[in-house]
Amino acid sequence: MASDEQGFDPAVLHKPSPERRPVEAIIGANIAKRALWFGPVLVGVFWLVRGPDGAIAAAVGVVIVVLNFLLGGWILATSAAISLSMYHAAALFGFLIRLGLITLTMFVIAQATEIDRLAMGVSAVASYLVLLSIEAVAVARGAERDLEWTS
Repeated sequence: MASDEQGFDPAVLHKPSPERRPVEAIIGANIAKRALWFGPVLVGVFWLVRGPDGAIAAAVGVVIVVLNFLLGGWILATSAAISLSMYHAAALFGFLIRLGLITLTMFVIAQATEIDRLAMGVSAVASYLVLLSIEAVAVARGAERDLEWTS
């Protein structure tokens, strides 16, 4: 086999990475840092549009999304240390489970309290999309030096 003559071992692809840097967890932490300036802006907008109740609900929506990103980063970083197959499973099923967890959390909060559901829902969707987009642009532009794989 040609790949064996070159010293390539396909079994290496299914072993954990020798580099133990939790890149996914770093990305989750970066998103949480960006939420520190984006969250208050979103809360302020909902304060103006929906009043104090809308602001509280918007803050809850942002917190739920940030916790989701932190959980996702931790799950992916942990699974990457185990094996590539585990990482793939965590990426696929973890995403679906975390979206379900967001939905369940918001449903429980809405049932347990008198919260502005519209503000919580819109802020959760908006913060998810905006924070993810900002992080994707930052990584693509190379602004995240702590993610350099060559360092």
